[in-house]
Amino acid sequence: MRKGLLITIAAGLSLTLAACSGGTSGSPSESGKSSAPAAGGKLTIWTDEKRVDAFKKIGEEFKKSNGITLDVVQKPTDDVKKDFIAQTPTGEGPDLVVGANDWTGDLVANGVVAPVELGDTGGFDKNAIKAFTHDGQLYGVPYALENIGLVRNNAMLKDTPKTFDELIAQGKKASGAQFPVIIQTGAAGDAYHLYPLQTSFGGSVLKTGSDGEYTNELGMGGSEGEAFAAYVKKLAGEKVLSTSVGGDQAKQAFLDKKTPYIITGPWWAQEFKKGGMDVSVLPIPSAGGKPSAPFIGVQGVYVSSKSKNALAANQFVTYLASVEAQDALYELGGRMPALTESAGKVSDEILKGFSEAGAQGHPMPGVQAMSSVWTDWGQAEADIIDGKAEPAARWKQMVSTIEKKIAG
Repeated sequence: MRKGLLITIAAGLSLTLAACSGGTSGSPSESGKSSAPAAGGKLTIWTDEKRVDAFKKIGEEFKKSNGITLDVVQKPTDDVKKDFIAQTPTGEGPDLVVGANDWTGDLVANGVVAPVELGDTGGFDKNAIKAFTHDGQLYGVPYALENIGLVRNNAMLKDTPKTFDELIAQGKKASGAQFPVIIQTGAAGDAYHLYPLQTSFGGSVLKTGSDGEYTNELGMGGSEGEAFAAYVKKLAGEKVLSTSVGGDQAKQAFLDKKTPYIITGPWWAQEFKKGGMDVSVLPIPSAGGKPSAPFIGVQGVYVSSKSKNALAANQFVTYLASVEAQDALYELGGRMPALTESAGKVSDEILKGFSEAGAQGHPMPGVQAMSSVWTDWGQAEADIIDGKAEPAARWKQMVSTIEKKIAG
């Protein structure tokens, strides 16, 4: 596996968090300024339409602090990663790219990103750092976290049971409810939204090594996975899961008070608020007896291994690790900051609820093997929901298919 070249830091420029002046122990400085002279020049960063405005604002502040111009280029969401991998080796790619942590395996394998050195990372959420760590090295500086949780319409119900079966029974009795709880699925399945229930049976997607990093070995086979597969079929019978219910349909059912509960993430919180709903965000109750662990998705900034201005690129990721920058990105983007000092300032009860719902969460796997997992995983669940196959047999078939793909 080809790796990006380790970034060389020029003398006088410290990238350790502890060395940033004015910061607390283990956290970046409030100012995000370097005591070294500015590298100067211009940097290009790619991002999608959802984050372009936020990074333009951050770029303006970064220039004030460091004298470096940040050229923010908007690209379609589906093109950012693909084009970055294709264009970086030719020298046509950007210096920096905004992306999710689950890109890491592919980016490292293609040699297009460089490791970063942040020194003491203790000021960050541990899952945020773990999410961008690959083969013991940190790739990318995290700035925001998100995960799914259980959202409750408080006008329909006030208290939530401790188990998912009890929740279903309670939801059926809610006035006006057509669904006890709703989870988006769609024709191709949705393993992401079902993952917390799967982990409550003990079936994590991949096994982890002694270092805590994901391996390429599946962890969802055996009796735990088959027990979950049987539960998926049960949820279909309980009107919790349907392949005719995608994300938009699930959201609308909740807005229309056709269900007291929805399992979703913070991306729809504003729509619930605009709809005048009083909601609470809670941890997802266990279905299989073990903790429900949603995926923790982390957004961050990667540094290109082919950057023509590595010094300036490193100054930017140092700035991104500051309290000032993380506070600003929260205000601009509405996601929980990756820096714990900034996260501690968040007062939004809905966002805090999602953070608590992710306390037992698993970082979204960034290993390259995941490219062989998602499609078969989701389709197996969809087939079980639709009654196209016996649950245990279909699950075994899925595991076997994925293992062969991973093995190459």
